[in-house]
Amino acid sequence: MRLLSLLSILSLAGCATVSTAVPAAHAEVGVAFDRNGDIVSFADGIADPQSGRRVTIDDPVRVASVSKMVTAIGVMKLVDDGRLDLSSDVSRWLGWSLRNPNFPGRPITLSMLLAHTSSVREHDDDYVIPLGETLRQALSDPRNWDSQHGPGDNVFAYVNFNYPIIGSIIEKVTGERFDIWMRRAILDPMKLDACFNWPTCSDAAVARAVELDEPGGKPVKDDLHGRRPDCPVFVKEGASCDLKLWRLGENGALFAPQGGLRISARGLARIGRMLLNGGALGGVRLLSPRAVELLLAQTWRFDGTNGATEGGFYCSAGNGTHRIPNKVPGCGDDMGTRGAVLVGHAGDAYGMKGGLWLDRSRGRGVAYFVTGVADPAPKAADSAYSAAEEQAFRRTYALLPAPTTTAKR
Repeated sequence: MRLLSLLSILSLAGCATVSTAVPAAHAEVGVAFDRNGDIVSFADGIADPQSGRRVTIDDPVRVASVSKMVTAIGVMKLVDDGRLDLSSDVSRWLGWSLRNPNFPGRPITLSMLLAHTSSVREHDDDYVIPLGETLRQALSDPRNWDSQHGPGDNVFAYVNFNYPIIGSIIEKVTGERFDIWMRRAILDPMKLDACFNWPTCSDAAVARAVELDEPGGKPVKDDLHGRRPDCPVFVKEGASCDLKLWRLGENGALFAPQGGLRISARGLARIGRMLLNGGALGGVRLLSPRAVELLLAQTWRFDGTNGATEGGFYCSAGNGTHRIPNKVPGCGDDMGTRGAVLVGHAGDAYGMKGGLWLDRSRGRGVAYFVTGVADPAPKAADSAYSAAEEQAFRRTYALLPAPTTTAKR
């Protein structure tokens, strides 16, 4: 039930919340927004099955790969400040030579890492590097490099490992632990009680955590019930969780720049509003308009041969964002955009599927997530997305009023 008959009233009255029933095994949350604020939202289901606490639009959830878009905002902040650039060899910041051993003469740039065209690969989730081990060690494995395509070939493969490299670069340049700098420089200026892997979130945010469960109810992530995790980073079995072992820039994977952001749907909408407003929110400028353009620009598009689309899911990529839909044979990336072109990022892990997508031409967007989705998830009938995510996207997207005029960018 989408309550479409209420839309005109709700859009005139400001943000309102609508609700429908969802299965007890999951939560479903969405916020439709424009440049000025939230328009309509919904929040159904359970955030904490143990207590029976119902989910709200302010409850933080692990948004998986939507985190990459927020990490990329951190990169753009440093580009604005003149401390990073997108086209230099990243070895200059890492302090050691990052090279595909099959193409040793080709430098790797930040733009390549952000857009998954760096030729970095991964296997067996080895991008999750334990405390006490290093990024450099992990990348010495030849299986973590494409042997057929090198940096500069502009061949896409979606690889989580790109973002721990970026996390290490951010640490090296800022002199701070990744999660601490992201909180101070990116999240706090937008008044977001959000964090990577929990250490920098408030006690109140921890108490509102959305538990991620299998469809049958078994917890798989953030089974917190108001208590912080015993260890916020990955350690080998039997090893001590001693964060004194952290070393600046040696392991950018520790606080999961590729997927560890905990943030609410309302928080994602605030990020969307900042981008729609050219880098400013609530009178505070976080990014320059140029940095926003760099973030949202697309540097790779599928032409039928130049990358792996994962079944038609990825057909366009840029400096931390993707664009949908792409009218190219083999692409199934339209969840129901009704002719609009959207830019943003999707997330998928631990039974959570979500996204933040912007319709820049009309100055509006959607943020949503659904939990308790089976793995593997049943596919939608008319896109490469899962049926559950397509439903959550369409339910949220339907809350946007029908356009009357085209807004200027």
